[in-house]
Amino acid sequence: MSLRRCTGTRLRLLAALPGAVLALCLSLWAAAPAQAFESAVAPQILPAQGTLEAAFAPWDDIEARLLDALSKARRQILVQAYIFTSKPLTRALIAAHERGVDVRVLLDAGQLSQAGKERQAMLQAAGIEVALETTYKNAHNKVIVIDAGMDDATVITGSYNFSWSAQNQNAENILIARRNAPLAARYASNWMRHFKDAELAAAAK
Repeated sequence: MSLRRCTGTRLRLLAALPGAVLALCLSLWAAAPAQAFESAVAPQILPAQGTLEAAFAPWDDIEARLLDALSKARRQILVQAYIFTSKPLTRALIAAHERGVDVRVLLDAGQLSQAGKERQAMLQAAGIEVALETTYKNAHNKVIVIDAGMDDATVITGSYNFSWSAQNQNAENILIARRNAPLAARYASNWMRHFKDAELAAAAK
């Protein structure tokens, strides 16, 4: 899909992106045909900077670390979730949205359990845009990008699904990369690549 074929909603999202991330997204889409797109987003080696925090469930309280990171967001939160059923995380995203943070959520359409649909409905009722990934057998990303385009941007990723089970029943890990703007821009551009292929979710019932 070229930039010219984006929906009005997608264009509004682009306009809301910080300048550095927007420039990267536009440069990727300008490359255009699908064949060229792969080379345009080839893996990159980025310089080490900022701080890294590793945490491991069930020994470490990963959910508390996620809630703390979300509470500090100032401009934008981009979520990519394979499973999203956590009530505390849902409430934290809604709280961020209510204080003016741009919150966007991508979910794997094939993993929407009843609890997942209820969390989707909570997000949408609060005015948060939710899109569903249907292109892949599994949209297995578990990523949160906070304040991409800012010097103190944060990327959170790992095996941890955003669920009660991930914290209380599973062996999981996350890595929190703080103050790494180039890394956050890279993850934000990948989020946009997935968003442009996703389907905006109808109101959950």
